Amino acid sequence: MGLPRIVVVGAGFGGLQIVRELAEAPVSITLVDRCNYHLFQPLLYQVATSGLAPEDIAHPVRAILKHQQNVSFRMAEVSSIDLTSRNVETTTGKIEYDYLVLAFGGVTNYFGLYSAADYAFGLKNIDDAIAIRNHILNMFELAAQQKDEKLRKSMLTFVIVGGGPTGVECAGAMSELVNIVLMKEYPELDFSEVQILLLEGSDRLLPSMPANLSEATAQMLSKKQVKIKLNAIVADYDGDEVVLKSGEKIPSCSLIWAAGVRAASIADKIGLVQGSMGRIVVTPTLQVESYPEVLAVGDAAYLEVDGRALPMIAPVAVQQAKAAAKNIVRLINGQKLLQFEYKDPGALATIGRNAAVAAFGKYHFSGIIAWFLWLVVHIIRLIGFRNRIMVVINWAWDYFFFERAVRLIMAGKEVYLKYFSWKSNTTSSRRSDT
Repeated sequence: MGLPRIVVVGAGFGGLQIVRELAEAPVSITLVDRCNYHLFQPLLYQVATSGLAPEDIAHPVRAILKHQQNVSFRMAEVSSIDLTSRNVETTTGKIEYDYLVLAFGGVTNYFGLYSAADYAFGLKNIDDAIAIRNHILNMFELAAQQKDEKLRKSMLTFVIVGGGPTGVECAGAMSELVNIVLMKEYPELDFSEVQILLLEGSDRLLPSMPANLSEATAQMLSKKQVKIKLNAIVADYDGDEVVLKSGEKIPSCSLIWAAGVRAASIADKIGLVQGSMGRIVVTPTLQVESYPEVLAVGDAAYLEVDGRALPMIAPVAVQQAKAAAKNIVRLINGQKLLQFEYKDPGALATIGRNAAVAAFGKYHFSGIIAWFLWLVVHIIRLIGFRNRIMVVINWAWDYFFFERAVRLIMAGKEVYLKYFSWKSNTTSSRRSDT
């Protein structure tokens, strides 16, 4: 009774971290998210490529916070926020607040290319990952029965857009799924017809990492039979054919979009000043300038450091959450607020078995050493002892027995293929998230 009321919107890396940081503070916290679980997004591509099950990389929010007395969880979707009256309107009712933290994360950014939004697969949540897994496995099943060579090759051509960490990791994992696992299970297919293409709009892969690691990444992917096209920008996609701005056309029934992220659509409805990618502009103290009781972190927040916006990655969200928690306590106590300082922890990306790249300041690694570092870091960051054990078991099984753990085609509404009677009915829902 009488405790300051804090509402945190989003149970991602930033939202969950700020709740934990305030565990000992004399406050009343309400955490709101439309899902009842925290998702470890860096491993989402492994669900999409049959390496892990969804429950291996997700953990129930209530289980995570069951020992924290000053927080309650509400599974609901935020429909609007009244900044003047200080209340959050959700699908399950209104929540009043004294302090508000916006940590609602991001969604796939199709950069206004509506045809890609209609027919491509994003990779931002569990539904996306399962849809991709269903689709990949369906393409092989259908191709195994298809007599038309042109159509069969289109079914077996997989295009991934975006040469950042997500695109690179997805391409490497898909190559290993195809060439190590599926090749043994589809003797009726000619695997020389299978193509995995990685399209990047700039002149090198992993543009945020050092140039030597970009080159190492390209070499490792090439060894895994991934074809790389640089300076390749998608102009159109109709579910049958990828059209590049150069005019080149690539027949393909499969387009996975890993090219960008923007703030969730709720950011557009609040009425606050937005920066690039729809993110809400915040001050160095992570506050919204006109509403000092409102803070934003992670993908929801736009903050420039040395003239450049901070990247939309998990380390930024976690560090901002820690700083925001301290500033909320200082606001309550009437103390001077601290300015956020980002400390770059380095970057990692895996290309597959014994292959990864890592950059920690002036130290750069590639190959098996970077791969081992990647394994350790991701296992440590996973939430839940069971999740860690299951991921280690699945990875070990894959490594020693060359077999992916989850190759099930689940009944899904996401599969799109115009040549057959069943079609996707998700076009409108995908477009509404862009």
